[in-house]
Amino acid sequence: MIKQSIFGRISQLAKANINAMLDSAEDPQKMMDQMVRDYNDNIAEAEQAIAQTIGNLRMLEDDFREDEQAASEWGNKALAASNKAEEFRVAGNADDASKFDNLAKVAIQRQMQAESEMKTAEPTIASQREIVDKLKSGLNMMKEKRTELASKRDELVARSKSAHAQNQVNEVIKSVNIMDPSSEIGRFEEKVRREEARVRGAAELQASSLDSQFESLEDLGEQTEVEARLAALKAKQTDALES
Repeated sequence: MIKQSIFGRISQLAKANINAMLDSAEDPQKMMDQMVRDYNDNIAEAEQAIAQTIGNLRMLEDDFREDEQAASEWGNKALAASNKAEEFRVAGNADDASKFDNLAKVAIQRQMQAESEMKTAEPTIASQREIVDKLKSGLNMMKEKRTELASKRDELVARSKSAHAQNQVNEVIKSVNIMDPSSEIGRFEEKVRREEARVRGAAELQASSLDSQFESLEDLGEQTEVEARLAALKAKQTDALES
């Protein structure tokens, strides 16, 4: 019953659809970690059961070989006793001949008993060999599934870390979008433009002030020239009257 129970669990785990189990899991990584531990526990238990089954099989095979050897030895003894009985019979010694015939019969009975035990053991040994082969096959399948599961677990962990990192990047990008750095830059640019415009305005204002001053000077020069010409004109008129 113990061997059958172990064999049943080996078959069940070996045939398990890992992908389907992961799809139904709330936390696939934790479930896979637990599954790997379960596989390791069941593999260790299965190995012990298989080792015991193999040990029992080897004992049966040893007993079979002992019975086979005993059958051969008793057959040889029966032949030797029968030959001896014939020697005594030829020599006319009927009592000794009968004695060795009886010994031959005993040897033959022992030979038949050993052969009977061999015949009885044969189907049991064949059955045990089949069970051992199935257990070994199931154990190998379990180990392959465990390797597959461990590989999937490592892949999932890597994907989870990658997804977590990507999520962090997305959160940073989202926060940057919320802060809208383009608007901050736009406001700073507008401030610089206003400052530049103020400087240009001040420069233009200063330039226009200088132009006004130069224009005043030009007007003053013109007035001076007019006064000078007027004075000269009057001087000529005075000279003309005096002449």
